[in-house]
Amino acid sequence: MAQVDAKIETMYQEVLKRNPGETEFHQAVLEVLECLGPVVAKHPEYLERRIIERICEPERQIIFRVPWQDDKGKVNINRGFRVEFSSALGPYKGGLRFHPSVYLGIVKFLGFEQIFKNSLTGLPIGGGKGGSDFDPKGKSDDEVMRFCQSFMTELYRHLGEHTDVPAGDIGVGGREIGYMFGQYKRITNRYEPGVLTGKGLTWGGSLVRTEATGYGATFFVNEMLKARKDSFEGKTCTVSGSGNVAIYTIEKIHQLGGKCVACSDSNGVIYDEKGLDLDLIKRLKEVERRRIEDYIKTHKHAKYVAKGNIWEIPCQVAMPSATQNEINGKDAATLVKNGCIAVGEGANMPTTPEGVKVFLEAKIAYGPGKAANAGGVATSALEMQQNAGRDSWTFEYTERKLEDIMINIHNNCFETAEEYGASGNYVLGANICGFIKVANAMVAHGLI
Repeated sequence: MAQVDAKIETMYQEVLKRNPGETEFHQAVLEVLECLGPVVAKHPEYLERRIIERICEPERQIIFRVPWQDDKGKVNINRGFRVEFSSALGPYKGGLRFHPSVYLGIVKFLGFEQIFKNSLTGLPIGGGKGGSDFDPKGKSDDEVMRFCQSFMTELYRHLGEHTDVPAGDIGVGGREIGYMFGQYKRITNRYEPGVLTGKGLTWGGSLVRTEATGYGATFFVNEMLKARKDSFEGKTCTVSGSGNVAIYTIEKIHQLGGKCVACSDSNGVIYDEKGLDLDLIKRLKEVERRRIEDYIKTHKHAKYVAKGNIWEIPCQVAMPSATQNEINGKDAATLVKNGCIAVGEGANMPTTPEGVKVFLEAKIAYGPGKAANAGGVATSALEMQQNAGRDSWTFEYTERKLEDIMINIHNNCFETAEEYGASGNYVLGANICGFIKVANAMVAHGLI
């Protein structure tokens, strides 16, 4: 190991020591640091100013109690988090996740990823993330409202359009954003639409925000395919998940000529060789809030496999859009063996390090989440622009801006990989491109 790489290894060991037990955060940090050897060799000032050590330590970590009362009158206690990781490029920006798996390590991994994802968009936004171990599944609207109001009663004091602007993530959609915005407005006596994104269209939200992450990931994969003189036309695709990201990934793939044959939820996998009925999936998941297994009640030719593995279904394009570490090394090898030529991550870090290694060694088109799924936060930033100007853009105009951003992200990652001698390696390209912009801003701002 070269001297510079040895120094980076020492930095990583210090991260492990300072953040014990936070495995997802460790994984996210290692994936970035592994790419930075040639960067610090070219920019020794980053080492002198200890940019890497500083960027691995959040600027602020907020943990708080969230008491709320359910419909039976029982008092429940959850834990809330907001990790404001980096404001080098702008106000902290990143979603809120409500899920039982949420703990500090998950929030820090997501916030760390968000720094570089937001940097890649080219927009003036820093990185942050938050959430709670509250589970909205099975809760009434009134219970969700009471939880959101309690959550915002603490979080509001840390937010502001020039300070920290959260959005939604897993478990946090338009309903939850609405309840939190209402409580923010109630407490502060200020109508500040720019303090949260993912809002309803009638009160400051942006068209395309619902579709943005799925559309953006598909645009990114389309550019990877174009770079290889190929396209989605006629491609068989699988998309994990069946929530917001998955639904609109499927929609855009169909618009670009591909055919999605499988999607999933936490209970199992649906496979429809004729192509998924997207209207039915939207009704099941967005309107009726039912499980994906109910798909076969309408389409009896389709197959449902409880606790099935979607990555065993042959496809040419795979779009992991559910959660972190859903593709392991064995799954990645199965995808490659079955003819997969492109993977675009709609979720955050959905592939394990072993899986990433398989994809890179097979030289397939592999778009990591911090690049491929940046469309959601990019459109959140576009929502902030509209709020700041008291403006509202058309769907077509906003989608065009989103597509342009995703094309630029692809081109920057591609060109950076070329510059550092790793042609076609979007992991290295995304990590280096995202890091350099943040590092230069930190150098410019001095020791803060």
